[in-house]
Formats: sequence, C-alpha cells, structure tokens
Amino acid sequence: MTSYIIRRLLSMLPVMAVVAIFVFLLLHLAPGDPAAIMAGDNASPQAIAEIRQKLGLDDPLWRQFLVWVLSILHGDLGRSTFWNDPVTTLIGQRAEPTIALAFTTLIFTVVIAVMLGVAAAARAGTALDRLVMGFAVLGYSVPSFVVGYLLIFLFAIELKWLPVQGYSPIAEGLGPCLRSLVLPTLTLGVVYVALIARITRATMLNVLDEDYMRTARAKGVSERPLLLKHALKNAAVPIVTVIGTGVALLIGGVVITETVFNIPGIGRLVVDAIARRDYPIIQGVVIVFSGIYMLVNLLVDLSYTLFDPRIRY
Repeated sequence: MTSYIIRRLLSMLPVMAVVAIFVFLLLHLAPGDPAAIMAGDNASPQAIAEIRQKLGLDDPLWRQFLVWVLSILHGDLGRSTFWNDPVTTLIGQRAEPTIALAFTTLIFTVVIAVMLGVAAAARAGTALDRLVMGFAVLGYSVPSFVVGYLLIFLFAIELKWLPVQGYSPIAEGLGPCLRSLVLPTLTLGVVYVALIARITRATMLNVLDEDYMRTARAKGVSERPLLLKHALKNAAVPIVTVIGTGVALLIGGVVITETVFNIPGIGRLVVDAIARRDYPIIQGVVIVFSGIYMLVNLLVDLSYTLFDPRIRY
C-alpha cells in the first residue's frame, strides 16, 4: 500500500507540471498586454511599467516560469495586484466558507442520492422509480443559479424561513452557520444528487441480478439487509468513483453558488479576481484546486480496498 501511494504521488508530478504550464501561460496568452489589462483603461504608462516590473514581465519567458515554479514550491503563490496581499493569505481568509459549503453539500448529496438510488433500484419500474429518475433528469438539466434563485424566492422571500444571502462564521455558532448554508447546500447539491442517484440505481440493478443475490433471497434474507449489506456494499466501488469524479462539479459549482448567495469564499474570490484581471489569484486558486482534486482521486482509489477485499495495491 505504501509503495502504491508513493507511486501515485510521484505520478501526480507530471500532471501538476502540465497544469502549472497551462496556468502560467494563462497570463501570457490573454489578449493584449497583461500589465495594461491589470492597470485598467485609464492607467498611465508609468503605472503599466510598474506592474510589468512587479510581475517580472520584462524577463524572458523561461525565467519567469522558473521563478514562478520555485515560488510555488516554497509555498508562495504570488501577490494580488489589486489587494496587494499574498495569494495564500487571501485564500486562507476565504477558505472557511468554501470548506463548510463543500462539506455540507458532500454529506447531503451522498446520503440523499444513495437513498434515492437504492429505493429506485429496489422498486424498479414503479412510480417511485420514475419519480426518482425524473428528478435526476430535471436536477441535472437545470442550471445551478436557476435553482438558487428559485430557492431564494420560495424559502427566503416568500416563506422567510432562511436568510437570502451571506454566511455566518462557525465562530458565531454552529446553528446560524448551518442555517446560512441550507440554501447554498441545496443549490449546489441538486446536480450532484442527480448524478449519484442515477449511477447508484444503475449499479444496484446490475448487482441485484447477480446469482449470489438470488441465493441470498432463497436463504430468507430480508429486504433491508439484502439491499444495504449485500447489494450496496458490492455496488459501492462505482458509486464511490462517481462521488470522487463529481468533486470537479462541486469545485465548479462553488464559484456559481457563492456568487448567487454572496458567500465570501474562494469561489467569490475567483469571480472578483476575474473582474479585476487579478491573474496571480486566478493562477493560485487553479493550482490549489487542481492539487485538491488529484488528492481526492487518490483517496477514492484507496477507499476501494474498504469496499472490495479483492482489490489490492
């Protein structure tokens, strides 16, 4: 297991290298002079020259890339051209809302989606199955921001049960924090629930047709243990795979959801950085999210051994 983890970590290096090259070229492939774009339309030539010198844009391209990579290896993602603060500091300040939203969404979606998928597979062809699959198709088709505005209109404006926007830090109490995350979690989780529920249903149907499931039924195993202990455990590997790959949807959805609900997280930081042409922040966030995504995929692969003893690394 240890040697496998080491090999996987080493295999991440070329992937991160490709990501780093792409992110670095993002600054230089942008139309026009990056320094002029960052400085704004009314900037003086002197201000543009100062930004070019600050970013090292006058140096050869290979030297700029080498300096940037060495800085990343030392934990320095650069400095924001708008706020003039280190990118790592800005990401750290915005990390709590994003982590809290991602955590509540992941818990909500996995529990609800697996329950719906199992129920649909157990009652395949019935009204319940068609209802769950109809919800899955609708949830995967409707954009997240549309779902968010509909939830705001219903639960915040009409019923006044939940806050319209904003985020309550955990330091102010767990209750207010969770209350502020209900609508964003539902908004971000709809697509995720639809995806996992469909895969869970399809995988469960395949497992329920296996010979050992018919043998378990013949031995008198009741319905609930049959579904949860026997079928779901054997169907867990494809489901966990989809949960891991769905993290990409989660990361992308955070940007939209935090913008809709005015949550001061990393997603909102990216939107503000794009609006202000703050390329160091965009580069830093892409690097961080890419690393997180690869680590999640590694954890998903390692979790296979928990669900299927036949898998060995």
